[in-house]
Amino acid sequence: MFYWLTALSDGGDVFNLFRYITFRAGGAFLTALIFGFIFGRPLINVLRRKQGKGQPIRSDGPEGHFAKAGTPTMGGLLIVGALTFSTLLWARLDNPFVWMVLFVTLSFAAIGFADDYAKVSKQNTSGVSGKLRILLGITIAGIAAYWAAQYHPDDLTNQLAVPIFKDTLINLGLLFVPFAVIVIVGSANAVNLTDGLDGLAIMPVMIAAGTFGVIAYAVGRVDFTQYLDVHYVPDTGELLIFTMGLIGGGLGFLWYNAPPAAVFMGDTGSLALGGALGAIAVATKHEIVLAIVGGLFVVEALSVIIQVLYFKRTGKRVFLMAPIHHHYEKQGWSEPQIVIRFWIIALILAMIGLATLKVR
Repeated sequence: MFYWLTALSDGGDVFNLFRYITFRAGGAFLTALIFGFIFGRPLINVLRRKQGKGQPIRSDGPEGHFAKAGTPTMGGLLIVGALTFSTLLWARLDNPFVWMVLFVTLSFAAIGFADDYAKVSKQNTSGVSGKLRILLGITIAGIAAYWAAQYHPDDLTNQLAVPIFKDTLINLGLLFVPFAVIVIVGSANAVNLTDGLDGLAIMPVMIAAGTFGVIAYAVGRVDFTQYLDVHYVPDTGELLIFTMGLIGGGLGFLWYNAPPAAVFMGDTGSLALGGALGAIAVATKHEIVLAIVGGLFVVEALSVIIQVLYFKRTGKRVFLMAPIHHHYEKQGWSEPQIVIRFWIIALILAMIGLATLKVR
């Protein structure tokens, strides 16, 4: 919205600053951060009053989690509210990719909100049925994938870009939309599975968002793509504003989610943020890089898949408990140990993902 102020500029005044994505990205970060600090405590108080007993705790979960009983959930409303407000304020509202990513974020937030509400109101861990969640997620992701394909350059439409091997494109044709659906839905659910300890999911999400903000800015500038030897995708640079809003909102949330958490993100936040990362990856043609940058989320999801399949086949477990962060809890690792070590892993993977931009 603030971009429209450039119409008042003569090219050499303060209004000219609003032309620059980097300036507006900084504004989005500060706006979302302040939003989080202003509305964080009031939102937590409302959630605590409305939810009573808070998020239900799994009876078969790690023993230490029973001490968290009574903690309210749906804290993702704070992050989603902050990033949406800051994006609408600072991004160009004529940019199709901004609206596509916002559509995915808000739609998955709605699914998560319904799931959280069902859990809290029934006071059990069974929310919206898994089949319905997947069906809604596939529908939303399918719309977003088709949406993105309409705005990709002709030489990249329905193509899968391979990192490092810059000249390699795989023509997916009609399979592009199903592939993109898997990326978006898979990312949403992987982040959802990771959100099991105080602060565990939000920091890796912010790290991944920062990484994809850099990627979106780079592939949206023709001069950068020529230097980095990556594919040029016009208009994706504005997604840097969205990712900075996410980081600002995420930090505001982490202020209250740091151990011991005053509020949980809930499916409202985890599904929304995971879906957003997947949507940005599809928009920027960096779907494979998402698997690297979000490698922590991939491992968390794979640990659940492996556990379920192996148990059905043999009646035995590979891990003491899945997702894998609970396995380490069962082994005696403290919650802060797991969280901080997983943050370090997420940061390392982000550096590897960024390195794919400049490998010759």
